[in-house]
Amino acid sequence: MLLGLPLLATVALASQASSSPPRQDPDPAPPPTPAGVAATRAAEPPVIDGRDDDAVWREARPVTGFEEWRPSEGGPPKLPTEAKIAYDAGALYVFVRAFDPHPDSIITVLARRDYFTPSDMIWLFLDSYHDRRTGYEFGVNPSGVKLDAQIYNDGNEDFAWDAVWDVATRRDSLGWTAEFRIPLSQLRYGRQRQHTFGLTIDRDLYRYSQRVSWPLFRQSKAGFVSQFGDVGGFDDLEMPRRLEAAPYLVTKNVSEITSAGTGRTQDVTVGGDLKYRVASNVTLDATINPDFGQVEADPAVLNLTAFETFFREQRPFFVQGAGIFRFDVNCTAVNDCSTGEGLVYTRRIGRAPQLGDNTSPAFTRILGAGKLTGRLPGGLTIGVLDAVTQHVTDLSSKTVEPTSTYGVIRLRQDLRGGETSIGGIITAVNRDNDAGTSPQLRSSSYVGAVDFRHRFPGRTFELSGSLDLSRVAGSAPAIAVTQRDAVHYYQRPDRGLPYDITRTSLSGDDEALQFGKVAGAHVMFQTGYERRSAGFEINDLGYLQRADQQTWSTWVGYFDRHQRRLYQRFQWNFNWWQYWTTAGLPEERAFNTNTHTTFNNTWSLHFGGTLGQLGETYCYSCARGGPAVRQDAYFAPWAGLNGDDRKAIVPYFWVNYWRGDGGRSHSISLMPEVDFKLASRVTAALIPNYTRATNQVQPLDPITDSVTHLVTHSLFAHLEQKQLGVTMRFTYPFTANASLQVYAQPFISKGTYSNVQELSPTPRAADFASRYLPYSDTTLSKGFNNKQFHSNVVLRWEYRPGSTLFVVWSQGRHLSTGVAGPRSLGGDLGDLFTLVPDNSFLVKLSYWINR
Repeated sequence: MLLGLPLLATVALASQASSSPPRQDPDPAPPPTPAGVAATRAAEPPVIDGRDDDAVWREARPVTGFEEWRPSEGGPPKLPTEAKIAYDAGALYVFVRAFDPHPDSIITVLARRDYFTPSDMIWLFLDSYHDRRTGYEFGVNPSGVKLDAQIYNDGNEDFAWDAVWDVATRRDSLGWTAEFRIPLSQLRYGRQRQHTFGLTIDRDLYRYSQRVSWPLFRQSKAGFVSQFGDVGGFDDLEMPRRLEAAPYLVTKNVSEITSAGTGRTQDVTVGGDLKYRVASNVTLDATINPDFGQVEADPAVLNLTAFETFFREQRPFFVQGAGIFRFDVNCTAVNDCSTGEGLVYTRRIGRAPQLGDNTSPAFTRILGAGKLTGRLPGGLTIGVLDAVTQHVTDLSSKTVEPTSTYGVIRLRQDLRGGETSIGGIITAVNRDNDAGTSPQLRSSSYVGAVDFRHRFPGRTFELSGSLDLSRVAGSAPAIAVTQRDAVHYYQRPDRGLPYDITRTSLSGDDEALQFGKVAGAHVMFQTGYERRSAGFEINDLGYLQRADQQTWSTWVGYFDRHQRRLYQRFQWNFNWWQYWTTAGLPEERAFNTNTHTTFNNTWSLHFGGTLGQLGETYCYSCARGGPAVRQDAYFAPWAGLNGDDRKAIVPYFWVNYWRGDGGRSHSISLMPEVDFKLASRVTAALIPNYTRATNQVQPLDPITDSVTHLVTHSLFAHLEQKQLGVTMRFTYPFTANASLQVYAQPFISKGTYSNVQELSPTPRAADFASRYLPYSDTTLSKGFNNKQFHSNVVLRWEYRPGSTLFVVWSQGRHLSTGVAGPRSLGGDLGDLFTLVPDNSFLVKLSYWINR
């Protein structure tokens, strides 16, 4: 395996760290925290039943002094809260009493685990390693619904993390209680005899829209974990058990296309997940022959651009701990890293075969994968990922996906108590290409990068930056394909870059620098610059839409976090951004402003707008390998209204409008939503989404030379498009550990092309009409009609802690034609359910073992 030696070396390093003589972990000078409290040692473990009649709770000193942090910082709580903290050699115990004189008014909803509900909540935020950078979250509502997460980088959350822990809740005449038992085996901590944990206890009083905490959490300050209080007195903790395993059995019945036609196949497989504690603060996770059939289907989309669609990772093995490996690209002050671009996009591992067709499997089987994650005593965070995928062939035994290995090494060193950090990452992909795949797929890809973050004294201002280097290699045809890809467009005639069909490698770089005010009572800002060279390529294991680009963006935000006469919270943002190619060709220049107001009745109003292409700008990608085209200004307002989610029926309504090309192109999107809560148990959502668009110059696939592959005619057409999607969700929890979930999404997108044009010799003309010439070709597409339906029905039962039974039924229906057709959207929606379904049935049983 590609990173086998580094993985073993890191394991050895971590093992040495764990076997070295115990020493006190560095405890840097953090910002001032409230006076700490001491945990009480339990002579006998309390019974987890939501009652405080155990001996240890009579001895434990109560924690009081909870203060409001939302909507106003430092305000008095509506209702009192009291907590007690205890421990023994193997577990942490916390008892929280949430006083409420009207217990019948407590808001709660029964739901599946890790499902956010509009409920009263009690949260424990725990920094067991006491590094003020990392931690854990354990939450529960009065119905006993559990939520948990990992925290990294002093505030980023990973809700895919699932620990094995216990909690019991109880309502009585005084309000409600929550009694937690957190096994130390689920936490990371040092090897010293005496420990201090960081802790924040948070209560959400939902009917008052108020959150209170001990100690006070301040949104106006930077960081989250660094604001935790101190809990001492943890002495002589036992070392946690080293091995956890979850073997599983999967049987599934799926559709299969063979040389004889379409049939069904029954498959029974075994696999397993393994977690091994290399040290108390370093964990090795592995999965063998994984199956992720219980994961929800991706949303249906129709992509008319030249760029790849981004889908979020949902597979548990790859989502858990993903924050450690995160290394963003094109993360500007304006987009807030929302594009998903970065060096590690784990959906590349096990992707659909790249050279496959509709007879190929939907995914490439992952033979095995492993992760080593942890934090060493000196403040070094480590993450190592290694995976191998199977060789896949089509019905004619032609390779459609070669055996591939993927590897990542991510390191980050914290300094100054986490106020400064320096990190690095290496990613690698190797493919075992054969004669059939070598002309189309790259053989190897390597990326190396460093990053830093420095928070100045006072914790108000921050400077961060990164430097990335990439290199891909392969056959000359494969590298030529890379150069012509929409990420690069080396072949564009006015670009001035060498399109070289003899190249067997391509290298590039990316540099980024950001400065901002990250704390403050009212005003914060961020400004940043990034440059990506034309040869920068990370898409073998990462995700990138554009190379050859410079960006400069600035954001300024005004915040009012104090409750006023009309509202609870108010935010007003101002954004300005500019894009150029690396040669200096202006691509975009835009200004945006938007406001967000939460009223005292918890309804919220959001609206804003963008003025774009201010001044002379050009579209480098519209001609899809042809010359850059001048753009006209656009205007894009939007608005949204969210209802009071404390009610049984919650309405939402969002609208987006866009107008450009001198009024020749425009679109409107409407997305109403209604959420339902029935009998404090059933939750459902109905989310239709309708779009109507007119595009005067919709790019079409260009006409290219069959030998050189250079663009000879850049084509555009007038497009009239309608699109309708409806997302439906339904959840019925039998108990807090057993639930039935239903997800369904029908999707229709149809459009008609007319008035086909090609670029004129003057694509940069100020006059819109002078940029295009008529073009006639009767073989071109007249339009499209794309129908899709995705659904999942999942029965989930955690029949014992850490052990789960899944029963899953998935269905898909698909049809795409080259004409819009005469039917209305409603008629097409009805036709969708006449299509032959692709049904899959799966039963997965796992059993958790802790040794």
